[in-house]
Amino acid sequence: MADSPEKNKDDELAGTEQPFVQHLMELRDRLLYCVYGLAIAGALLAVWPGPAGLIDLIAMPIRAHMAPDAKLIAVGVFSPFFVPLKVLLMTAVLLALPWLMYQIWMFVAPGLYSHEKKFALPLIFFGSMLAYGGIAFVQFFVLDKMFGFIQQFTPASVAATPDIASYVEAILSLYIAFGVAFQVPIVVMLLVRFEMVTIEQLRSFRGYFIVLSFVVAAVLTPPDVVSQLALAIPMCLLYEVGIVAARYFVKHSKAPEDADEGAGSTPS
Repeated sequence: MADSPEKNKDDELAGTEQPFVQHLMELRDRLLYCVYGLAIAGALLAVWPGPAGLIDLIAMPIRAHMAPDAKLIAVGVFSPFFVPLKVLLMTAVLLALPWLMYQIWMFVAPGLYSHEKKFALPLIFFGSMLAYGGIAFVQFFVLDKMFGFIQQFTPASVAATPDIASYVEAILSLYIAFGVAFQVPIVVMLLVRFEMVTIEQLRSFRGYFIVLSFVVAAVLTPPDVVSQLALAIPMCLLYEVGIVAARYFVKHSKAPEDADEGAGSTPS
């Protein structure tokens, strides 16, 4: 029996291989574009709101639970210079995140099939939005509840005046932890798409994932129950979102030949 035209069709990536040196040149260009994007984002943030304005913004959650005239202190000699610079750099990375992800996409896109390109770009956008959501969740909810909880255990004879360097280190670690943890739906969707697990297996693993979420939250967050619950509960909810989204994602990201085989699998 003769093979179908679909089986004899050439691979769309056949003959598109590039020399290794050309890959290095492309990588160099993409890294330069990333640096340019970070430089522009950093320059914009330096103009407004400025390093001092960024420090005031991230200090709002803790200052809300301090005395009205209390301020954060700078213990290190160079802290007043390096800490705002560090915050400016991290904020520039956050602002330029979609651009950075787009450059990664442009580097790997030539090696992807057309049906893979269709879902890669939406995943980049969705992942960036999830990261933004995780960081915003920390800034506007977690920190306020966490410092309010901690303040209840501060004796009246103790003045809570944290060091700005240690404070920035603590909240940056929370930003990273929540930004990464909020990628759970992306991970679930990719695991199902590449047939590493099935949706049924993910559902049966639900109970184990709940335990795993609380273990991860206990490791990544400070030793207070508020921040641990604030990370573990959204992870469990996002796991459910990933299971629901995976079914739709797999259905609309199949290769054309796979979709044709699925549609033509009815018995003759």
